[in-house]
Amino acid sequence: MRERSRNGNGLALLCLCLSAALPIHAASMDSTEARIVAAVDARNEEAIIALEELVNINSGTMNPEGIRRVGAYFERELAALGFVTRWIDQPPELARGGHLFAEVDGDRGKRILMIGHLDTVFEPDSPFQHFRREGDIAYGPGVEDMKGGNLVILFALKALHDAGALDNTRIIVALIGDEENPGKPVAVSRKDLIEAGRRSDIALGFEAAVRDIHTATIARRGASGWILRVTAEPAHSSGIFREGVSPGAIFEASRILDTFYSQIRGEQYLTFNPGVILGGTSLDYDQQANRGTAAGKTNIIAETAVVHGDLRFLSEEQKESAREKMRAVVALSLPGTRAEITFQDGYPAMFPTQGNHDLLAGFESVSRDLGFGELEVLDPGERGAADISFVAADVEAGLAGLGAVGWKGHTVDEHIDLTSLAVNTKRVAVLIYRLTR
Repeated sequence: MRERSRNGNGLALLCLCLSAALPIHAASMDSTEARIVAAVDARNEEAIIALEELVNINSGTMNPEGIRRVGAYFERELAALGFVTRWIDQPPELARGGHLFAEVDGDRGKRILMIGHLDTVFEPDSPFQHFRREGDIAYGPGVEDMKGGNLVILFALKALHDAGALDNTRIIVALIGDEENPGKPVAVSRKDLIEAGRRSDIALGFEAAVRDIHTATIARRGASGWILRVTAEPAHSSGIFREGVSPGAIFEASRILDTFYSQIRGEQYLTFNPGVILGGTSLDYDQQANRGTAAGKTNIIAETAVVHGDLRFLSEEQKESAREKMRAVVALSLPGTRAEITFQDGYPAMFPTQGNHDLLAGFESVSRDLGFGELEVLDPGERGAADISFVAADVEAGLAGLGAVGWKGHTVDEHIDLTSLAVNTKRVAVLIYRLTR
């Protein structure tokens, strides 16, 4: 196994200390595993046809009807495999689509939680709406993030079923309806996922693999939000630099952001990004929609400003340390200004535990037995946050990036390598077989 990490502040614990704690290593393929592989190959074109069908259904986070249509496909297919399914509507005040959960409850092997999501970033008004295939490359909204990954889940389970290896397993499939823009508070929108994690031993996340089929994810950074609000005494702009005259809210917001950049930036795995800024004599900002308006005049010192951003981290300790540093910068207000920063929890971090290393070692054993070669531990700085992080602390081990290999997610050039669908479906199906036999 190849391991790549950077020197840093102690958070890069990606040490290679592997054990055989998880019963997933095998010297060669057995007859059941051979049937599993053959079953994936037999359904490969079916999977691609399904991908086209699903990508052509708009399921933007704010399109509950589309999310329900995509969920109905998986509900039908999973029920045919013997899963007990349930659709979970979210409370109306969250203004989000629901989740699909499906479960088989046997008595054999590890309890597996397979995590995907039904929504995409592409809403009904997006110009990017249709599936397009060019040889082994497929383009379309959500083809990488993450309808391709959802089909790795489904067709791995179909292969296990076809090979007679699904009976008496203990598997939960969680397909979340608002991963791209979670309903707040997340304690409500992720309640069922967290509960499922507490009843599971292994968590598998199916967002796209990064770069190629030779990477795997054992750590993901968490993500939270922050809002900076600044007020100042307004005055005529001609006096802005005179003693006793406020420099205004926009200068104070700029001071704070520049100090964040110059004094807090640089810690390994810590990033913070001001995504929206408004300032002027008056403003109106909708935090949920991430949009607003501001008004002012060039000859009036700005009275108010707001900045909305995110903060990413690899541990709770790193998150809290960064927040304290940011609060200290905000507290040093320029004369005549007042500033306040507030933080909103979002995704926790998925820390690179020993259990995750052990699970990856087993997955690499599967990959080698299938002829797909060794794996590289992906630097967590190369990934964003994901729903697997909500259960990472409650399971023995987790592994992410198990979907199709794709590129340019969240853009109108989003695409995947269709050959990677079969590769990762085979690897996942054999991994689950070894975990549950």
